[in-house]
Amino acid sequence: MAALDSQKLTPTEETEVQQWITTSERLKSSPSDTSILEKLNSHLTSRTTLLGTKPSKADVAIYESLAPTVKSWTPEQRTGEQGHPHILRHLDFVQNSGIFGLNVNDADKIKVDLDEVLYVKPPVDAKAEKERLKKEKAAAAAAAAAAGGSDGGVAATLVDRTKAAAEAIKDAAIEAGSKAAAAVGVATENPKKEKKEKAPKPQKAPAVTTPPSPHLIDLRVGHILKAIKHPEADSLFVSTIAMGDKPGTEDTTEYEGQVCRTVCSGLNGLIPLEEMQNRKVVVVANLKPVKMRGIKSCAMVLAASPKLKEGEVDDHKGPVELVTPPPDAKTGERVCFDGWRGEPEGVLNPKKKVWETFQPGFTTTDNLEVAFDGHLVKEAGKEEIGKLTTASGGVCTVPSLKGATVR
Repeated sequence: MAALDSQKLTPTEETEVQQWITTSERLKSSPSDTSILEKLNSHLTSRTTLLGTKPSKADVAIYESLAPTVKSWTPEQRTGEQGHPHILRHLDFVQNSGIFGLNVNDADKIKVDLDEVLYVKPPVDAKAEKERLKKEKAAAAAAAAAAGGSDGGVAATLVDRTKAAAEAIKDAAIEAGSKAAAAVGVATENPKKEKKEKAPKPQKAPAVTTPPSPHLIDLRVGHILKAIKHPEADSLFVSTIAMGDKPGTEDTTEYEGQVCRTVCSGLNGLIPLEEMQNRKVVVVANLKPVKMRGIKSCAMVLAASPKLKEGEVDDHKGPVELVTPPPDAKTGERVCFDGWRGEPEGVLNPKKKVWETFQPGFTTTDNLEVAFDGHLVKEAGKEEIGKLTTASGGVCTVPSLKGATVR
């Protein structure tokens, strides 16, 4: 606590800390107060600490007030549809992080099972939400108009009278002007304007068609911030992945201060859930989003598996290994195949089948490097092998699978 007491906070932050300490005192006497818990859980939805990312003694105060009660919470209270998962995450962070100086014994800690997630809130479709609000606004306006029908009739009558008076004044002015012009012998007709010849419209240049190439696929470094089991599908993981999107990008949400996408991947049972936590991966970022058992998946995680021999059927039993970017690669950084660099498409058109055309060329070498083999895809335009690298030249790899297929 000594380190937290000496921490420099702005006056605004000091005020907020005091407010949370007051809240913690209320929770000590009423730890099951639903209204306070709802507000606290909502506040922590996109924050690591109560101040956002900066630790403070307010976090410790909330922990000390709630920990005894949260220890006895049922799974439904923890991660159910009406539960408070963000409070649970925050308390777990406080009790395990050394920056708060609590030194809680393992026996006294809140036991948290990362695999026990009963409910995953579906991501909000920004487009649908905007349309819903628009319809609600229109309905409210219609109701208001119906409620004020009689007053509206009076208002319309006043408007009509005002328009009529304005037209009468306009006609009188025109007539007076015509008489004055006739008295001095001035013609009132406007001379006809000569028509100007229109310049011919410039011909549009024919659209440049980009030849198909692996660079049209938007491959990026992604950072998995958390992954859980899909509540409705035994074979799927649901991951929250930061991949360099700008705030406000469609199909993104904010988590722990980062812009993220929700990604479903059929890796449950093939890769341990703990290996999907807080790690860098390579993602395909411009596939069209699809719903997978009720959850919208907005990208794809690249993984390698052994190539099938002729006549062999994929039993989906693995082994499977995640493609790993270089250690110094930054979240959102583009990765491309050497020899096929260029700008990707915004969203791949499913009808053009760009992914389906070039994915068969995605492979791994004897050095465990991920590469594109132009010998396997005639549309690539050249029979070369290009490694999957970052702009600085770092190569993406897999742990052990040689000559594998990557998808």
